[in-house]
Amino acid sequence: MAEADGWAAVTMRRLATELGVTQPVLYSAFAGRQALVDAVALQGFDDIAAALEAVEVSPLPRMRAYLDFAAAHPRVYEAMFSLPSGLPFATDDTPEPLRRAFAAVHDAFPDADGTRAEVAWSVLHGLATLQAGGRLRAGEAPARLDLAHRMLTDGGTR
Repeated sequence: MAEADGWAAVTMRRLATELGVTQPVLYSAFAGRQALVDAVALQGFDDIAAALEAVEVSPLPRMRAYLDFAAAHPRVYEAMFSLPSGLPFATDDTPEPLRRAFAAVHDAFPDADGTRAEVAWSVLHGLATLQAGGRLRAGEAPARLDLAHRMLTDGGTR
């Protein structure tokens, strides 16, 4: 529903109708819309982790896999990073799917404390979000990826 019509169209009432259940049945599974969005986000983190783990453990393949996932699942990606979230990030309470996704980025950008992976994730998120919003030139995606790869791996020197 979100992929077809956007998150604004996803209401508990409409979802219950689409599923052929009553709202109380839906509320027995999800306390509210936020719980539903968080469940979609958690599944998205599990899925992006799997996508990253399915490719070679090196920066460029992981970067491509990340951007491909974001482009293929724009509303899931939106639930993961752009919508309000009740999920704890970067804390002791961080759910396993988020930890696993970050670990897959960290494996490609290793360092002692995870800062390099945080910066890599930030760059990838920025590219994914700006591209999805139509704020970057579509034809330059490969050049941007190449430059981001160089900057994250060798400081962008030639």
